[in-house]
Amino acid sequence: MSVRCKDNWAAGKRYEPYVGRWSRLVAKDFLAWLQAPPCLDWLDVGCGTGALTEVIVQQTRPRSVVGIDASAGFVAHARAHITDPRVTFDTADAQSLPVESARFDAAVTGLMLNFVPNPLHAVCEMARAVRPDGVLAAYVWDYAGKMELMRYFWDAAVELDSAALELDEGRRFPLCQPGPLAELFTKAGLGEVQLLAIDVTTRFRDFDDYWAPFLGGQGPAPGYAMSLSEERRAALRERIRGKLPMASDGSIDLMARAWAVRGLAMATT
Repeated sequence: MSVRCKDNWAAGKRYEPYVGRWSRLVAKDFLAWLQAPPCLDWLDVGCGTGALTEVIVQQTRPRSVVGIDASAGFVAHARAHITDPRVTFDTADAQSLPVESARFDAAVTGLMLNFVPNPLHAVCEMARAVRPDGVLAAYVWDYAGKMELMRYFWDAAVELDSAALELDEGRRFPLCQPGPLAELFTKAGLGEVQLLAIDVTTRFRDFDDYWAPFLGGQGPAPGYAMSLSEERRAALRERIRGKLPMASDGSIDLMARAWAVRGLAMATT
């Protein structure tokens, strides 16, 4: 039987090579889809190591960006790497945001909604923070489908250990599909809800570039990998190596799909 694992989000340096680098690719297409004008006040909820915040600064010419995350370690990493004076970070719960109501023009979140106990409460808090007709938007990985770097991992893990199925994000997070995401935003009272699939290529130099981030312990799959004995971890590594589509030069190209959702904050009566 496998060891039950608690999701760990603390070491930004270890999270970056696992997911942060790919989140930045998704963030570029995500923000292009939003078509936000310059000089807006942005709120990035669940900002993590600052991947989405960084792209907001690069692409949208914001007036201000506030990034909030529950992990003090991730916030410290973001502060150390994003020093633009328009950007500030705070440590707080997405379900109880320490911000004034109607303060922001846009509230966004990347790869966070499925990890909070009450996603609807988190979206409602984001809606509270946004001015009427402001935009709310989110993206999450397509864990059960085309987030291939994780699918190869979990499919191999379950082949070796059936108990790993309960830890598989594709099973754990039914929210991360178009229908449930649209329903979530609609229940939160948002208008003009729209969805988008964002596909990016995750290119690994070689197998080590793929495998090493799973040894960092940040997130469900790396947490599971590091809960195994060395022998069982080695067996999992070799099972995955045998399944990945490697090019003749050893490089590996996989697809990472994210589902994005957006809506407009409605004026309260």
